[in-house]
Formats: sequence, structure tokens, C-alpha cells
Amino acid sequence: MGRAFEYRKARKLKRWGNMSRTFTRIGKEITIAAKAGGPDPDTNPRLRALMQNAKAANMPKDTVERAIKKATEKDAGDYKEIVYEGYGPFGIAIIVEAATDNNTRTVANVRSYFNRYGGSLGTQGSLSFMFDHKSVFKIKPKEGVDLEELELELIDYGVDELVADEEEIDIYGAFEEFSNIQKYLEENGFEIISAEFERIPNDLKEVTEEQRVTLDKLLEKFEEDEDVQNVFHNIKETEE
Repeated sequence: MGRAFEYRKARKLKRWGNMSRTFTRIGKEITIAAKAGGPDPDTNPRLRALMQNAKAANMPKDTVERAIKKATEKDAGDYKEIVYEGYGPFGIAIIVEAATDNNTRTVANVRSYFNRYGGSLGTQGSLSFMFDHKSVFKIKPKEGVDLEELELELIDYGVDELVADEEEIDIYGAFEEFSNIQKYLEENGFEIISAEFERIPNDLKEVTEEQRVTLDKLLEKFEEDEDVQNVFHNIKETEE
């Protein structure tokens, strides 16, 4: 199994633990998608994918509908998606994705978290080269489908890694090919459990247990911020 799968498996366990935080994050993404491409999932592929994510996270249907409705309200916040990049303590690279209606507030908060734990906020694009930006789809296995043939076919759609077990198949592809991969899966009758963007680090950095404690505190500060959608880093996970 590739580094993308191992990194994502460790990250997912922690990230999906806080249910209310997950609902807030997906809800905001749904509002942004509905505002950009319309409230009808049949004509808005991104919204359709996010509604699958909501279902996978057991997000209540009325919460999803409220997030879609919010996109059409006049007094709804005008969210902008912004990426912040910086180094945490011990040279750890961190990318923070935010959706905010007040960039001044958000950048001040993100900078303060970096500073508090001995890190520093960098310029946009300064650390992007250290991560691969990927489209990640989780689908249900389909009877009669040969995985090797599926992988070979998906290569033409920008997919470079496919990891399967009895319950699901994880598909990793190029960031810019998201809509093409989604279209292929939908047209060929695959059930999409979730569809997301991930930043997979090219190299993982080992840290001591003491350093990990400090880094976990910093990462928790990011995760607790309501403007923050995702946090990616290059910390090597400990072997279980």
C-alpha cells in the first residue's frame, strides 16, 4: 500500500472523531458549492459529491438542506477559501485550508497559533511543493469488477493509486481531474461513499514523543478554529 493510503488512514481516524466539527466543516463546503454552482445536486457535481460526504458522516438530512438554503440567503456569509502555509516547531510543514468571511480575523488567528508554539506563518505557495494535491474517492466494490482492469481504465482519468479491501475502494487521482473521475464513477454505476481533496506529503518527518505532544497541541488549535476546514502536515505517524 502506498504512502497516500497510510498517511490518510492515520489522519482519518482522528479527523472524523469530532462529529459536530465534521458537520460544521462539511456544511460550510456545501454552502460554498451551492453558491458557486447552484442548489440542485443534479446539475452541480461538486454539491452532489459533498452530499455523499455528508451521508458518509451520518450528517442529518435537515442539516444538509439548511446548508444548501444558506447559500441563497441574502444575509449569508460570503465565504472565501484560503490556504495558509507555514512551519510548525521542529521544522514540520503545515498547510491550513480555511473557509472564512473575514480573512483579517482568520489570518491573525492562524499566525497566533504558529507563533504560540514556536512556528511561523509563511507566504502562500511556499510549501505547496512538499505536498501532492489529490482527488480522493471512496467507493463501494461492485460485483464482477476486476480491480486491475478498473485501475488500468482509471489511469486515463488521472488516477495513480487504487487501494481496496472487502468494504471499500480508495481511489487517488490528480487534483484537477476530480470532475472527470467523478463523472466516470457515476456513469459506470459505482456507489461513491465520499469524495474529497487531500494534500499528501512527499516525505514524512520523524519526531520524538515529546515533540509530538507539542505538535498535537498546535494541530488541535487549528482544528478547533471554526474558520479552519482542513489541516495537513508531514509528521510521520508512530507504528502501532
